[in-house]
Amino acid sequence: MPAHIHHPTTILAPHKITTAEIADDIAAHHPDHPRLGAILRVLGNCGVTTRYFTQPLTADTISGTADIGARATRAFADGLAMAETATRATLTRHGLQPADITGLITTHATGWSVPNLDVHLTHRLGLSPTIRRTALTTTACAGGATALIRAAEQALLYPGSRILVVAAEVLSTAYNHNDTAIEHMIYKALFGDSGAATIVSSDPLGPGLTVQADGLYEYALPDSLTYYAGRIDSTGLHFDSTKQATGGARHVMPAVTTWLNGRPVDIPVIHPGSKPIIMDTANALGLTETDARHSLDTLDTEGNLGGVSVLRVLERTHGQPPADGAQALAIAYGPGFTVSALHGTWTN
Repeated sequence: MPAHIHHPTTILAPHKITTAEIADDIAAHHPDHPRLGAILRVLGNCGVTTRYFTQPLTADTISGTADIGARATRAFADGLAMAETATRATLTRHGLQPADITGLITTHATGWSVPNLDVHLTHRLGLSPTIRRTALTTTACAGGATALIRAAEQALLYPGSRILVVAAEVLSTAYNHNDTAIEHMIYKALFGDSGAATIVSSDPLGPGLTVQADGLYEYALPDSLTYYAGRIDSTGLHFDSTKQATGGARHVMPAVTTWLNGRPVDIPVIHPGSKPIIMDTANALGLTETDARHSLDTLDTEGNLGGVSVLRVLERTHGQPPADGAQALAIAYGPGFTVSALHGTWTN
């Protein structure tokens, strides 16, 4: 019996921020930066035109001097609100009640909280106190795909399962003017805030991606611990990377294609980490920019949404449904450099 991944619902944060506004903010805060000209040129070519933040760009918890306590509290509250809204919309979309849900997988890496998103949502939504819960708190950009894998495993193991997958990221919390390296300036323009939810079940509830046990894959690139890494200090949560990270997708795609073992990929659902990440993945699969349009469009208008990204690209794919029987690959990358991927068949 396969697992069925259904139509997600994404909630974008309320404040639309343009790249030009971010460039102006960086220039105002760092007028004497020795590489300001290069930074502004890179921002103009980063592949992101707009993104959405939960708070205005001028908020103290974004471009201001709020400390880690204020930033973490704000980020978790905003992430939880988007997660709850997305979850309620997903239940409605699929005609389900909280009592129908047997499992809950959450991913949220940008606002520290104990208890985490899973327990908060269980209480807010009135989910059964005995549902199977898993909270992924540090998978970051790979979180959505990793959560789909964990949910598919439940669906494959327990007939009758209906698992909620919920992702929420407030990446604007890492927008911090204490970070002045060029890669940090790029992340200021790259990241956006959102929440998303979908249902994974052991029985089909509608169109979507059908996966078998051999369609689930995870891989950690050896010696990559420092490629992407989080850092916390008194000023907030920071996101660091090394030069090697820019080629991470190229380094891992040989392992992915070996796992695929000749299985075709007609429909790519690629994490929009950056345009090079999208195209390095697509090229390794023998695909084009047109094939990867949903990932490129997400990057352009909404930015890198972290763990929400794959769910958002999957939602866009539902908006232009592939042919019945098309072969799809959902793939995301996380820190240091990890891969979470699902291969399956599109069913209409």
